[in-house]
Amino acid sequence: MRVLHLGKYYPPYRGGIEQFLGDLLPALQREGIEPAALVHAHTGAERSQKPFPVWRAPSRGRLLYAPLSPSFPVWLEAMIRAFEPDVLHLHLPNLSACWSLVVPAARRLPWVVHWHADVASRDPRLRLAYRFYRPLEQALLRKARAIIATSPPYLRTSSSLRPWREKTQVVPLGLDPARLPPPDPEARRWAESRWGKTEELRLLCVGRLTYYKGHRVLLEALAQVKGVRLLCVGSGERAAKLNGQIHQLGLQTRAALLGEVSDSCRNALLATCDALVLPSLERTEAFGLALLEAMAYAKPVIATRVPGSGMGWVVVEGETGWLVPPGDAAALAQRIRFVQQYPSLRRQAGEKGRLKFREKFQIQACARRLAEIYRLCSE
Repeated sequence: MRVLHLGKYYPPYRGGIEQFLGDLLPALQREGIEPAALVHAHTGAERSQKPFPVWRAPSRGRLLYAPLSPSFPVWLEAMIRAFEPDVLHLHLPNLSACWSLVVPAARRLPWVVHWHADVASRDPRLRLAYRFYRPLEQALLRKARAIIATSPPYLRTSSSLRPWREKTQVVPLGLDPARLPPPDPEARRWAESRWGKTEELRLLCVGRLTYYKGHRVLLEALAQVKGVRLLCVGSGERAAKLNGQIHQLGLQTRAALLGEVSDSCRNALLATCDALVLPSLERTEAFGLALLEAMAYAKPVIATRVPGSGMGWVVVEGETGWLVPPGDAAALAQRIRFVQQYPSLRRQAGEKGRLKFREKFQIQACARRLAEIYRLCSE
């Protein structure tokens, strides 16, 4: 069986959903599925074929985080003709996936829609744009034979999915543990040099430097706790503002924005930190794949209890980590202080997290469920 995935981007582009897709396609091969992907080019357009077809359609910039690709329907029709898929798997939100509604070759195929997040935001520009996007989104969901939600809380609270719950299943996201090996000596030395030789608690934050990730609140919390070193991995439009906040709060010696780093360096930071913090503010953070990466390295996590987000489902309060109210710097500081004061509890939480990752969040389990859904949809 052949399955064509429509996504925003694909590795080496950095992003949680992109990394998930990069792990998923090889895992599907191991389940007897022939996968392919049509995404947007983040550098130059190309059509690679090995180990499976990944075509990157040219983009003409972005509009409110959405890549604009007028030629996407042409590429979609050409790829369907060349690959001859049995199922079309759409990863949403993705404006270009809406072209499937008007490309005849796409409409003839059975669809699976992977619902990664609602288009719900405090950003007034996104709220306005969603009025025009929602009819297209609902048309995609109506056409789909199956819909995949990533966690029970997100399915329960998604207004977009409410009319389609009968054909929606929960399949948790997963990661490939082979992509998260023990760091090599050179990468470990690099990570240790970034942490420094102090006895401070080592906190790591991984994610795009954008408004909903909550870095501003994390820095406010850090200013309230002594003896903590924070490293942030990721790039984004708020980098300059966050660097300014670091200087304003006098955190230059205790907090650093590292920008984008290599996979080996990020893994080394995960392996050498004491805990990972994900202080996201809203349901745009639908799942939190960085939480799984930390759990794979037996690191406890501190996340936010955003109503309806999958974070509060991935993290078991007091077992694999701890949850705090979103946007509450004082509560986050208190939890950081707790993790700092009780090293044995954080080690126990890390080990429980590693067990949960092995039992529930490995990519092969996700691929196996999806392969079953593909076969049912194609009957």
